[in-house]
Amino acid sequence: MLVFPNAKLNLGLYITQRRPDGFHTLESVFVPLPWTDALEMLPAAPGQATSITLTGRPIPGDPATNLCLRAYELLRADFPQLPPVQLYLHKIVPIGAGLGGGSADAAFALKAANDLFGLNLSAETLESYARRLGSDCAFFIRNKPVLAAEKGDVFEEIELKLSGTACVVVYPNLHISTAEAYGRIVPQSPRFALREALAKPMSTWRETVSNDFETALTPAHPVLAEIKQQLYAAGATYASLSGSGSAVYGLWETGEPASVAWPSAHTVWQGRL
Repeated sequence: MLVFPNAKLNLGLYITQRRPDGFHTLESVFVPLPWTDALEMLPAAPGQATSITLTGRPIPGDPATNLCLRAYELLRADFPQLPPVQLYLHKIVPIGAGLGGGSADAAFALKAANDLFGLNLSAETLESYARRLGSDCAFFIRNKPVLAAEKGDVFEEIELKLSGTACVVVYPNLHISTAEAYGRIVPQSPRFALREALAKPMSTWRETVSNDFETALTPAHPVLAEIKQQLYAAGATYASLSGSGSAVYGLWETGEPASVAWPSAHTVWQGRL
């Protein structure tokens, strides 16, 4: 079975408090982004254990701890009839970019196993497994815009008219770890209610919708502000850092992005939501 785990964008991201369990309480809107990895799941050859082959962008760490493997073994613990599998992950979405690529891979591994082996697990059940793998993994089970709260794993439906919106995402080849990002953040209450702000025309978002990590990370990484300004210069209606990583995106409510000569070290995705 071949699936294509997609990335996500954050429309606004507010870190409102530090939790007693060491996590943070946040508020953000998650939106699917059609920039994808490729993940194939096949039954392993007779006598072979579950394993993963990684290609594409290098993934830091021990492959044996890859989230896709962890997702499958999480299911096998409850469904011992599941056979060993061979996973092939071709990594395209940048890592440490705030796009949720690793979380998407894990969630799609759960969905692929559910379909391949006919487990008939509901979306709610798959989300419960996904939450055990990472705070935003559960988003990718239903994979539609949501207002996310708590650790980023409690969702409310939200209506957004973004279908067909032109989008450019720029990754400056800068890996920002979650530890670094949250180590620089100072929790605070948002100036504007996110749901209400996003209900207004996109042309107003520049003044009302923000990502707290921009303020926290830009002094150490000024390239983030430079990219954002280039996106506005190219005609973006709204531009922002996504998540806690280093990818910066621009949205065009109407029209097309102007051409920009991005540095060769940058990875650029352009398309429509």
